[in-house]
Amino acid sequence: MDYSLSAFCIIQADRFDFKSKKKKKRRGIYRVKMLWIMRFSGFFSAAMVMIVLSPSLQSFPPAEAIRSSNLEGYIRLPSQITSGDSLNRLSFRKASAFRNAEECSSNDGSLLGKAGVCDPHLVHVAITLDVEYLRGSIAAVHSILQHSLCPENIFFHFLVSETNLETLVRSTFPQLKFKVYYFDPEIVRSLISTSVRQALEQPLNYARNYLADLIEPCVRRVIYLDSDLVMVDDILKLWTTSLGGKTIGAPEYCHANFTKYFTSNFWSEKRFSSTFAGRSPCYFNTGVMVIDLVKWRRFSYTKWIERWMQIQKNGRIYELGSLPPFLLVFAGHVAPIDHRWNQHGLGGDNIVGSCRDLHAGPVSLLHWSGSGKPWLRLDSKQPCPLDSLWAPYDLYGYST
Repeated sequence: MDYSLSAFCIIQADRFDFKSKKKKKRRGIYRVKMLWIMRFSGFFSAAMVMIVLSPSLQSFPPAEAIRSSNLEGYIRLPSQITSGDSLNRLSFRKASAFRNAEECSSNDGSLLGKAGVCDPHLVHVAITLDVEYLRGSIAAVHSILQHSLCPENIFFHFLVSETNLETLVRSTFPQLKFKVYYFDPEIVRSLISTSVRQALEQPLNYARNYLADLIEPCVRRVIYLDSDLVMVDDILKLWTTSLGGKTIGAPEYCHANFTKYFTSNFWSEKRFSSTFAGRSPCYFNTGVMVIDLVKWRRFSYTKWIERWMQIQKNGRIYELGSLPPFLLVFAGHVAPIDHRWNQHGLGGDNIVGSCRDLHAGPVSLLHWSGSGKPWLRLDSKQPCPLDSLWAPYDLYGYST
């Protein structure tokens, strides 16, 4: 018997017919019609899996060390943010131009100030930018633009600490609507406890806790995305899904063992474990969230998160970094979004970045959460099969 395991994936992501011949040619580059993935195993017989990435309407938030009225103390101009030597070694190719389809709402592309960010037609997306994960962030932005019917209606909110990345983003995406927000690591540094992986201890991981105060008050909703993912569907569908009155929306995984996310000390102390009384908590991944910023601001949820982080510092109640405080505050009160919007875990676990397969079902977003990142594995010439789905959006390197 042949013990090789083969998976046959058909990716059909480009569904829109734009009039520009140039754009058709460009989009053709990213249409991956067929991908054969071979992986050997001594325990499984040959199998075939088909996954079709087609759209479907789905359903749909962090804040208080920074009050919106005090934004000037936390948001610095790009010239005030120091560039490191490592940034000088980074280079990205200029992305192809993107244009709205005729049916998109009109939007004045020249508006990049306060009036621009407050435009009601905009889709707001928040992503962190740092040197270590910059390649992933650029690929994420690129994928969102490639699969959007109305790419000019997307406004990106980039959260940074200490490095001047605005020039690099502007040179890579000359048309992009975006703003850079400086997040001071000292705001949260004293609250961070050790984690199972050092990368999870970086202060910028906690910037999403402060989105509601960093971003302008006129912005009522935002999609938060991690840097290690690519979108293969129109982000507008995720944007327009309903939260049903909840503060955040995310794909939930109720089959996961929820108790493992907290220590025995947590579960043995009633004053801690009782926080889930009257709730049916499920695990959700915080790398893809739709956030109602109005509700977040109203209830000052950042204070809640900071309170749990302080408890963790005083007596260990969890092992993972920024995830458990979100579970403590929101688990059981999350608007469920279809799993297609976060096919996570493709980076393996937090210790070994082993290869993973896709979960069963359609896919709108691929997420390399875990310790294995596709750009590192591709560079090492030891990629996992699914890393090939990330590669078309990679803009790293000099133009040829």
